[in-house]
Amino acid sequence: MTPNRHWMITAGAVVAALAIGFGGARLLDSPASESHEEEEHEEAAGGDFIALSAADAQRAGVSLTTVGRGGGSEIMLPGRVQVMPSAQARVDAPLPGVVVRVHVSPGTAVRAGSPLVTLRSPEGAAARASVDAAAAAADAARAAARRDRSLFERGFVAEQRLEITEAEARRADAELRAAQARLQVWGNPGTGGLVVVRSPSAGVITTLSTAPGAVLHEEDLGVAVVSDTGRVELVFDAPPLASRFIAVGNRLRGETPDGQVVETTVTAIAPAADGGTVTVRASPTGFVPPTGTVISARVITGEGGTGAGLVVPSDAVQTVEGRPSVFVLEANGFRARPVATGASASGQTEILSGLTGRERIAGAGAFLLKAELAKGEAEHGH
Repeated sequence: MTPNRHWMITAGAVVAALAIGFGGARLLDSPASESHEEEEHEEAAGGDFIALSAADAQRAGVSLTTVGRGGGSEIMLPGRVQVMPSAQARVDAPLPGVVVRVHVSPGTAVRAGSPLVTLRSPEGAAARASVDAAAAAADAARAAARRDRSLFERGFVAEQRLEITEAEARRADAELRAAQARLQVWGNPGTGGLVVVRSPSAGVITTLSTAPGAVLHEEDLGVAVVSDTGRVELVFDAPPLASRFIAVGNRLRGETPDGQVVETTVTAIAPAADGGTVTVRASPTGFVPPTGTVISARVITGEGGTGAGLVVPSDAVQTVEGRPSVFVLEANGFRARPVATGASASGQTEILSGLTGRERIAGAGAFLLKAELAKGEAEHGH
């Protein structure tokens, strides 16, 4: 074999070996490369995914909702718990007099007809005397009419006289009924002018404005206020700006000084007078604090926000891997999508970025998805 032929054979063998080695390497590396590409694709799409249908999620206690609008700055509304105006009865004495006894005190529970105060009234004594006089006059007129009727039947008096006496009897009866009606309105005072002022309805004495020895005049006959404390409402003072973002039927979440939450529904809004505050009335739908409790509520105005004006239920925002996230419904399950949050008020949280506003998301019960996600990650780690 010549030297040139030897080198040609050797070079061919080296090239073949390189070709075989390169092809083998491609065959061995291909699955790993493809798997690596798939992992990169999954990571880019967001790996915090839970394969769970919407129906199964709802059966598990997760509610579905949409992204709302209205995020922005926050205004605090001061308020208080008070008895509804229609549940309060202001009781006045029926006529002037001197209070001789008070039967109740603030906080006393009363029934309809319960005595509140007793007073002595000269007008009451005069009214009783008028009834007595009217009753005597009516008796006399009726007796005269009976006598003339008997004489007329025997022919001793003319029919004209009988008609006059019977008319007098009817007039006397009418005057007696009028005097009795006045006496009843004035509380049926006795001969000494004692009048008992009674409660017109059942409730609790929330205001007592008199005391023994007090003189009640025509200008001020107030005795007490009886309230049905079971009928209360929350009254908030709102600036004119906030009133533009509150409507009848809206939900407001109030909070007491000790942190108790009161869910309410707006029932009425009184417009501001001359730029003053707006009165917002709301009805509690669950827990009701005692009357007089100070309470506050927050309203997101929709102005001054730096984001897209999107809001979601506060329960929808969960912390996943240290970031605020919202579980967005996709074709085959839910994906935890990181978001930037803003102000929170009345059970709503402003979303500054991370959502478009067209998503369906997990609302109340979203924490169950967070727990399921953590469970899946733990199993994957093992």
